[in-house]
Amino acid sequence: MTQAPDPMLSPVAGARGTVVSGNALAVGSMITWAAGFPAAELLLQDWSPLALIAARLGLTVAMLIPLWLCLEGPRPLLTARWSRGLLVGGLGFGIGAYLLLVGQSLTDPVTVAIIASACPIAAVLVEMVYDRRRLTRGFAIGLLATVVGGIIATGGGSVALGLGALAAVASCFLFAWGSHMAVRDFPALTALGRTTLTFAGGFVVMAVLVLGSHAIGVDVTPTGTFDFNDFGLLAIYAGVGMALSQVLFLASVGRLGVALTAFHINIAPFYVMLLMLVLGGSWDWTAAMGALVVALGVLVAQRG
Repeated sequence: MTQAPDPMLSPVAGARGTVVSGNALAVGSMITWAAGFPAAELLLQDWSPLALIAARLGLTVAMLIPLWLCLEGPRPLLTARWSRGLLVGGLGFGIGAYLLLVGQSLTDPVTVAIIASACPIAAVLVEMVYDRRRLTRGFAIGLLATVVGGIIATGGGSVALGLGALAAVASCFLFAWGSHMAVRDFPALTALGRTTLTFAGGFVVMAVLVLGSHAIGVDVTPTGTFDFNDFGLLAIYAGVGMALSQVLFLASVGRLGVALTAFHINIAPFYVMLLMLVLGGSWDWTAAMGALVVALGVLVAQRG
């Protein structure tokens, strides 16, 4: 697999260390991503999906740009390929995120979760097209295991086909494509720089859509009063569930590639269950078994 080198990776690190650190980053990414789900569930009671995504991306970029400047100085920001970053981020993380919520609004959370379990397939296809990855038998077995494990973790069920399912499938491909391009097209940037650059593109696209909705008379503003509690939820949803999660995800992609990193997405339902358990929820053996199958699939795929 051809992959752009990660500038955050020490040149003396061996292949084994690269795999271990890549998987650790992917696990951290999924745990922080899962942390945003309880916050999103509460915010969606008063927010439209379009407004919530725009606000989430806006707050994320507002957090990341000062952090990027503070840690790396102004040079990477000033010399970055902003036009390309806006394109990759706008399509991959702006439109992609919006289509996922559109899919959920047209179907149901279970349908979208089952379809999202196929994200590793989208990631593999992206690498086959752009990196000419050869699908080995071990990798194929691991891929199948992660998809089956993802379906088990979400409780299975029937998938309602139609525009909602198509929107969710398109979202998977856009996210996989955006993650791959963020690493391939910006080899001189760190994971923090890649995340900031592409999320800025996503925010620009979502802001344009929000303004366009107002222009044609569609009200997408929150229905309730925005108070300190809402700001706290939005900060968790953006700062932890998006900003930190994506920095870790792209750092993992730089080490493992988008396909292997995407395998970890299907363990997210298990992490959500653990977080809900801390908040007073109950243990879910189905999610635990699904996570185990996905983990085994990840190991088999990396050996293959």
